[in-house]
Amino acid sequence: MAGHSKWKNIKHAKAATDAKRGAVFTKLIREITVAAKGGGGDPGGNPRLRTAIDAARSLSMPKDNIDRAIKKGTGDLEGVDYVEITYEAYGPGGVALMIQALTDNPTRTVAEVRAKLTRNGGNLGTAGSVAFMFDRRGRIYMPAAGDEDAMMELALDAGASDFAREDDTFAITTGLSELHAVKEALEAKGMKIGEAKLEWLPQGTVAVTGDDARQLVKLLEILEDLDDVQNVEGNFDIDESALDD
Repeated sequence: MAGHSKWKNIKHAKAATDAKRGAVFTKLIREITVAAKGGGGDPGGNPRLRTAIDAARSLSMPKDNIDRAIKKGTGDLEGVDYVEITYEAYGPGGVALMIQALTDNPTRTVAEVRAKLTRNGGNLGTAGSVAFMFDRRGRIYMPAAGDEDAMMELALDAGASDFAREDDTFAITTGLSELHAVKEALEAKGMKIGEAKLEWLPQGTVAVTGDDARQLVKLLEILEDLDDVQNVEGNFDIDESALDD
C-alpha cells in the first residue's frame, strides 16, 4: 500500500500549508459542529468530537474557533444545520471510493460530486455498491522511528488490532471505540503521534498505474477541494510516479 500511504502523507502536508489551511479549517469546523450536535459538547464523552478537536489542534486552529464550533453544535450559538452523507463511487482503474460529505444542501452536493466524477473518469454508485469493500476503523499514523518490533508491542499492548509500516510511517489500526485509548497510551509512553482519525479502511487494494493513476490523483484532488466534501477514501495502491508529478 505504499502509494496509498504516500497519498495520505501528501494530503496531510497540503493541509498544513497556508494556502490550504483556510479550507481545511472550514471542513474541521463543520465536523466539530456536527460531532457536538450528535454526541454533546464534552469531548471526554464524545469520541468523535475529541477526534475532530485533536485534528484541529494539530493544525493550530485557534481555541476560540473550536469553542464556537462546539457551541453551534450544542445550540448555544446559532449555526447551520448540516447533513452527513457518504457517497459510494468508482474512479479510474476500477477503484472504489467512499466520499464523505457534510452539507446544508444535499441536492447541490450530489450534483457537484456526480459532475466531478463524470468529468474525470469516475461514476457515482448506488448505496451499498462499494461499502462492503471497506471497514470503519480507527487509524493512528506516526513517524517510523525507533525499534519497529518494540513499537508494535507497545501498540498491541495498548489495544491496537494491527500494526504496519508504510514507507516512513507506522500505521496503527484500532476499533472505533479504542482509538483514543490507544492514542493516549502511546503518548503516555512518549510516542509522537502524527494523526489519529476514523477511516474507511479498504479490505484489499487495486493496483492503479499509468494514465489511470494520474487521472485518479486528479479526481481525488478535485473531490477533496469541494467545500462540502470532508474526506475521500479509496481501495487503491497507486503508481507512486503519479504522485510525484
